[in-house]
Amino acid sequence: MAFKQSDIVTPQEPPLPAEDVHLPERGFTINRRKAAAVALVCWLGWGIMVWLVLKNGTIGIDRAGLLWFRTGADLQARGGIWVVEAVRDITALGGVLLSTLVTVAAVVALMFLKLRREAVLFALTVILGWGLNTLMKTVIGRDRPNLVPHLSDAAGLSFPSGHSFASAMIYIGMALAFASLSQRHSVRYLLIASAMVLSAFIAWSRVLLGVHYPSDAIAGWLGGAAWAFTAAALLYKPARAAAETDTVAHLDPRTG
Repeated sequence: MAFKQSDIVTPQEPPLPAEDVHLPERGFTINRRKAAAVALVCWLGWGIMVWLVLKNGTIGIDRAGLLWFRTGADLQARGGIWVVEAVRDITALGGVLLSTLVTVAAVVALMFLKLRREAVLFALTVILGWGLNTLMKTVIGRDRPNLVPHLSDAAGLSFPSGHSFASAMIYIGMALAFASLSQRHSVRYLLIASAMVLSAFIAWSRVLLGVHYPSDAIAGWLGGAAWAFTAAALLYKPARAAAETDTVAHLDPRTG
């Protein structure tokens, strides 16, 4: 295919030779036994939260958590409008739009890094996780809190928090995928721990906005984290098999 001269970029400096560009070593995997152990702990925590909610055992913590960020007779947020805007910015990281964009960008980046197995695993984690979260909401069923004014629009059922589940599932799942680029435990643990902290902030932001009970956020985060680690442990072999198919190969952005 011939290109017009106007389509050709003229470099200001000599271009970097292709052979001088090196990707980091790849092929390291997450320890699936450790992932399964963490998943078990998170699922146990999630099960306890479900039991407490069904037994009305979270009324005290739910009320205290919602009122903690509020002040005055009209129960407005502490700290003023800039604090509210900051909380809204944090919660947006777990919203459908941004979390979807992050997921797509991460999958493409993993493909560029020749990490097809991790790309497929992460995609499966998110796709199946959304269905799992919807099932949880349908089975449990719970109306949103009306104790304090809502500082953000929210619809649908309250338990578990979809933002909390999605942020834990996506950011922890993404950290597990990119952790395969390093063979150092310290780097892996730092990456995964950072994702856990970030997703926890997103979960708590839902409580600060008044659209979820603390028990919603805790259960959502535990469920999302549990699923991310469960997927890393159980979906590894199916993801590896799928990554070796011609269909996934054709989706590789480095080909064509």
